[in-house]
Amino acid sequence: MYLKRLRDLREDNDLTQTDIATMLNIKQTVYSRYERGYQNIPLEHLLFLADYYKVSIDYIFGRTDNSKINK
Repeated sequence: MYLKRLRDLREDNDLTQTDIATMLNIKQTVYSRYERGYQNIPLEHLLFLADYYKVSIDYIFGRTDNSKINK
């Protein structure tokens, strides 16, 4: 699944793929495959990124355009 919002969030925060890969303790090439949809992103990485960017998982998946987390 192509997750365009992963790239958008990363770029909006002035981060490189290498920056995010380092946070996730993976190689940059693996993270690149997540963004391009060539490899499924593990749930623990998805949860980490949602928390890091302070957005919902639904926002990352494009199920909503509301980036705010409902509490």
